[in-house]
Amino acid sequence: MATVVELISYPVKGCAGVPATEAELTPAGLPHDRSFLVVGPGGVFRSQRKDPRLAVIRPEVSADGAHLTLHAPGSAPHRLDIDPGTGSTARTEVEMFGTPYRAVDQGDRVAGWLSDVLGAESRLVRVPPEHDRVTDGLTPGTSGFADSSALHILSLASFDDLNRRIAAAGRPPVPMDRFRPNIVVDGWDTPQTEDRVRRVTVGGCELGFTKLAVRCAVTLVDQRTGGKAGPEPLRTLAAYRRVPEGGVAFGSKFSVLATGKVAVGDAFEVTEWGTD
Repeated sequence: MATVVELISYPVKGCAGVPATEAELTPAGLPHDRSFLVVGPGGVFRSQRKDPRLAVIRPEVSADGAHLTLHAPGSAPHRLDIDPGTGSTARTEVEMFGTPYRAVDQGDRVAGWLSDVLGAESRLVRVPPEHDRVTDGLTPGTSGFADSSALHILSLASFDDLNRRIAAAGRPPVPMDRFRPNIVVDGWDTPQTEDRVRRVTVGGCELGFTKLAVRCAVTLVDQRTGGKAGPEPLRTLAAYRRVPEGGVAFGSKFSVLATGKVAVGDAFEVTEWGTD
């Protein structure tokens, strides 16, 4: 029986993850996951692909969801009252992967803090209450400002197999945080088992498979230092995980079909398998 061994949310897209032992899953995934987005001039989103220093910013959302504190090495922590966008708050236009979205700007003070930390003009925005994004894939769902689906799931079997391949080539292993998963699962013997899952229940929730997680240059960023760290894991993945649509895949994406509580130690019970 597979079980959940890690839960990680990423309140600010591109910034450090926040581990949890339990959480109330929402239609958009773990609470606050990718609810915030850092944008540059013209409202275009910033990503570790071009701004790897995002990795060293550690967000902390208060228990009541009303405050966000940002931490970064060499800078004083910045605490702000979250503007959820209720009432008459104006909207701003942002762009992610060429798609326009409406967002709630979080003000000049945090914009100044982010610009100083990143060394480039930046602002912080949040998903508005009316955010009605529909994600693609086999089982459509929704998400905040995630690349696509609400949840990224990765198994330890896949992760350990990758690092065995890297070690066989005489190179050091990569840490799990390079892949920025939301749920890490243990208990399967065969790598890439998550690719064949189509429906699963975990805790009080039900999830549906959307698509494979195609990896990008973010996996090359050292999440502790915010610096580029060499060709792994993409070099090794390219030898055995290429996909027809281009690139390499590692882990799988899921939408939330039924919300509820999920916790580390919960059984990850597959109710439907794919045939391929």
